[in-house]
Amino acid sequence: MEFVGVLVLILVLTLLAGHFAQRIGFPAVVGQLLIGIVLGPGVLGLIHTNELISVFSEIGVIILMFLAGLESDLKMLQKYIKPALIVAVLGVILPIALVGGASLLFGVNPMESLFIGVIFSATSVSISVEVLKEYRTLNTKEGATILGAAVADDIIGVLLLGVMIALTSSKTGSNSNIGLAIFYQILFFVGVYVIGKWVVPVLMRLSDRLYITASRTVMSMIICLGLAWLADVAGLSGAIGAFFAGVAVSLTDQDDEINESIEPIGYAIFIPVFFVSVGLSMTFSGLQSVIGLIVTLTVLATLTKLLGCGLGAYMSGFDLTSSGVIGAGMISRGEMALITLQIGYGEHLMSETYYSAIVLVIVIVTLVAPFILKDAIRRNKAAMNNA
Repeated sequence: MEFVGVLVLILVLTLLAGHFAQRIGFPAVVGQLLIGIVLGPGVLGLIHTNELISVFSEIGVIILMFLAGLESDLKMLQKYIKPALIVAVLGVILPIALVGGASLLFGVNPMESLFIGVIFSATSVSISVEVLKEYRTLNTKEGATILGAAVADDIIGVLLLGVMIALTSSKTGSNSNIGLAIFYQILFFVGVYVIGKWVVPVLMRLSDRLYITASRTVMSMIICLGLAWLADVAGLSGAIGAFFAGVAVSLTDQDDEINESIEPIGYAIFIPVFFVSVGLSMTFSGLQSVIGLIVTLTVLATLTKLLGCGLGAYMSGFDLTSSGVIGAGMISRGEMALITLQIGYGEHLMSETYYSAIVLVIVIVTLVAPFILKDAIRRNKAAMNNA
């Protein structure tokens, strides 16, 4: 029951923090993260990570990645496939090259530097979508390209993370184990394709025939947790399996209903615990020694998406101001970067030395992104009015 008391405290404070963060124009995730930092060893030391918090946090990651896959509109990606892919690819290459390269210059080891680059290749457009809605720009060619690029960005990011986890796990085994691990991972992705294309639609239709409350929701959770478990067996993160489970369910006719039913399960308990757990792992000791790295990565994390995705949009035929909107819309990292960081941290791709610094950079970039996007939209509208 002690954990129940801790859970009540976490839910009350994250509810209030998320509310007030939204009221002042910041993402709710930032407020939830700050609660973890304040309650954890970094400030008050009231809550420490334990087995139950870790389990709830892991379920939170799995549900969050399932929802990310569920919201990946592949039809949108197909409609704007060319500009979206160019925007996404350049928006992945530049952060990996420049953010990863800068980390190397600051003395971070090569594998960890590469992983830092992968973290900042992620995009979380949930915050950008709110700004686009506010300025009635979501249903424009710029908004559609941002959403399409975000789908491609998520898929590329998940695949890169899977490759890095596979490489790391392979290094720890013998040569015979390396071959076996790669075989299992290839088998997993083949299995995901088969399950997604043929098995998932059959299971979702079967759920309609079951005389049980919320049968579709239960079946979707079986698919989500089942693929998460299979990914773990294959030596990958369970979150990667959950993401592709979400993509598979998104292709069925029940995707909207599933999204509406799974979101409350995640956001009521598990997802707030995940964001708090990220904050609980953060400490401020030693940050002074990496302040140069923090400033450099913050600048590069912002510019690599703004310029990389903006250049991709310009190459796809958008004018300068429209390209600026697309670049600005891809800056926000938010939960996708935090999920990538936490998964990699659990798989020993990230050491404690730089963990807190990377969390801080993600938070800063997430906070500045909406303001850059608002300015870009205003400039674009002014240019259209003057044309």
